[in-house]
Amino acid sequence: MSALSGQIALVTGASKGIGAAVAKALAAAGAHVVITARDTKGLEAVEEAIFQAGGGATIAPVDLADADGIARLAAAVTERWKKLDVLVHCAAVLPELTSVRDIDQTQFSKALTLNVLATQALIARFDPLLKASEDPRFVHLTTSVASDPRAYWGAYAASKAAAENLVSCYAEEARNTSKVRVAIVDPGATRTAMRAKAYPGEDPASVKPPEAVAERLLTLLGEQFSSPHRERVNLSS
Repeated sequence: MSALSGQIALVTGASKGIGAAVAKALAAAGAHVVITARDTKGLEAVEEAIFQAGGGATIAPVDLADADGIARLAAAVTERWKKLDVLVHCAAVLPELTSVRDIDQTQFSKALTLNVLATQALIARFDPLLKASEDPRFVHLTTSVASDPRAYWGAYAASKAAAENLVSCYAEEARNTSKVRVAIVDPGATRTAMRAKAYPGEDPASVKPPEAVAERLLTLLGEQFSSPHRERVNLSS
């Protein structure tokens, strides 16, 4: 319980899937975890699981598509803790898989708002808090289609590619001006609701559980990785 003792971590998309697993892993390692997502009931379940395991967490229901909500969250973390040691950005939305020609503009706009604009807003609001930490780390979850385009994935791929480039630029800007270290991690095929939506005929047991990704991220956070660090989590189920 001492690896991250005394550290404050923020996990987005923490009500389910990889985000929930990461939050539980960070809390088990001793961090106090601020968990955020839109689903309050999901967050409460994760918080309860963390408490039952002896960890500490604070729920913060926020729609990351609302820039003012991100600002309020940052203000609350500033008031209570004055710093942020770890930010793991898991939240993302998968629009309908369709040809580029047939992309629904409303869905595309939602994907760009959450996957891109929210990522920039998180960096803008939490960079000062990260810089107040002695060992600040920012982990951004990406996807293989951000760099390896695939038919019918255009809307999601474009939004995640834009987000990945934003985070990469942030890493370059922070490299010589702060202690912030940035990691961009592709979790690979993982048993999540988003994966089930994209591959409805797939046997969930054929891909690794979210806990496997969380375990790797926890190990990574304990390493002195150089920034920007990139990797794909390739683990058996």
